[in-house]
Amino acid sequence: MSARAVGVFFAALLIIRIGNHRIFGKNSAFDIVLGIIYGSILSRTITGNSPFWPTIAAAFVLVMLHKLLASFAFHTHFGLGAFIKGRPKALVKDGKMQRKAMEESSVTENDLKEAVRSSGTHAGVDRIQHAYLERSGKISIILKNDDEA
Repeated sequence: MSARAVGVFFAALLIIRIGNHRIFGKNSAFDIVLGIIYGSILSRTITGNSPFWPTIAAAFVLVMLHKLLASFAFHTHFGLGAFIKGRPKALVKDGKMQRKAMEESSVTENDLKEAVRSSGTHAGVDRIQHAYLERSGKISIILKNDDEA
């Protein structure tokens, strides 16, 4: 099992290098799904529950599918690209909280306050011009200009 683990480690490293670094570098749903499936497949290879080479090939196919879909999403300008990679959701527009969007996304006012603090400022929620729930699940904040406050 140890030898299989070493083999799987190097095969997985090679496959990821062939794919691209962003597969596990970002946390969109698109990337997380691949990570879960990829790990599940490779764990079966390590434990010997699946044949070595066919399982490595399946992992390679998944990474190549990820790369193909990412390229497709990059080159398309219609809804399927947004479905594959997601899109940000406005939580605050022009200084007004979008309560419905916040509720649908399970984002509270305290979550917004935390995002403001994480942005490195001590401003309150009333200083937010725009806030977005990004595809990665992070909240990005754009503060009002000083003359707008």
